[in-house]
Amino acid sequence: MEKIIDENKQGQSLTLEQKEGNTRKLFIESYGCSMNFSDSEIVASIMKDQGFNTTQNLEEADLVLVNTCSIRDKAEQTVRKRLEKYNAVKRDLNPKMKVGVLAVWPNA
Repeated sequence: MEKIIDENKQGQSLTLEQKEGNTRKLFIESYGCSMNFSDSEIVASIMKDQGFNTTQNLEEADLVLVNTCSIRDKAEQTVRKRLEKYNAVKRDLNPKMKVGVLAVWPNA
């Protein structure tokens, strides 16, 4: 069974070292187990190579990704609330922002 990350770290936005020349901003949050947090670091690294630097400021993000756990109900419910927040920012402040959801999905 995967270790659940400390409750205080759930939903903290990930920050990587900035890459000079990158002009787009990525805001990424993780909820759930340690695998989600590790996967978010991998995704952020890939996106860094695609011209994105991470940001802690949701309102300036070009792309918002939330990585959740489809197994843990609490993580899923929290992410549903966060999606409402992301959509409000997109609607009111940053209409060009894209929002995506990543999830660990159990094998059938």
